[in-house]
Amino acid sequence: MLQRLLTSALIAGAAAGLIAALLQLVFVQPVLLHAELYEGGERTHFAAPSEHHHGEEADAATPTAEPAHDHSTEAAHDHAEAADIPGIDFDAPRDGLSILFSIMVYAGYGLLLVAAIALSESNGNRVTARQGLLWGVAGFVAVQMAPAFGLSPELPGMAAADVNARAIWWVATVIATAIGLWLIAFGKNGVAWAAAVLLILAPHIIGAPHPHEFTGPTPPELAAQFAGRAIGVGLAVWVLLGLFVATLWSRGREA
Repeated sequence: MLQRLLTSALIAGAAAGLIAALLQLVFVQPVLLHAELYEGGERTHFAAPSEHHHGEEADAATPTAEPAHDHSTEAAHDHAEAADIPGIDFDAPRDGLSILFSIMVYAGYGLLLVAAIALSESNGNRVTARQGLLWGVAGFVAVQMAPAFGLSPELPGMAAADVNARAIWWVATVIATAIGLWLIAFGKNGVAWAAAVLLILAPHIIGAPHPHEFTGPTPPELAAQFAGRAIGVGLAVWVLLGLFVATLWSRGREA
């Protein structure tokens, strides 16, 4: 039993972690590196205000010839700025460690998911490979979507509250959401379902810790793109993790 649990979790977690690392390198890391340009001051989101001389107000009504625009220069400038935007790149030391860390993290998630499936089957609920997709979605909701509802994925340079307060709220939200989803799935009466709803809502009613002021050099458009891609990658990988775990678990049961 223990060998089957560990084998299913580690193999499924390693496969899902590798897929997660590749998706992050392609979709998430370019946005992250782009944000670092603003954090380091190499790029500025807000343009400096132009000088305005009050003595020129009287001349504003006098029509003057507009200076000719050099469109070729503007196009070259825009092309140079676009070329500075980080793309898909691979830095062996940094990205190699990221891949290893991703594999380790999802192997841990795989252990938790297999343990939950084993507990479910001990209560008479047989889990198939197809049902593993739902287990993966539940894991995504508990670990990523519910915490992101209060604390969205953050880019470098963004204002944030105290890291310890955020960590405590994040862990409490994950635990409360996981228990709530379990009660929704396996609760036998309205009391269990009502308790599930309260558990899921409680962290958000209390509220996540946020800074008093939102400041920082990072463009909000870039932050939105990063949050969307991070959550999207998380959903895809969690669904695959659930599928991999349930498939290996059911094959081990039939062997």
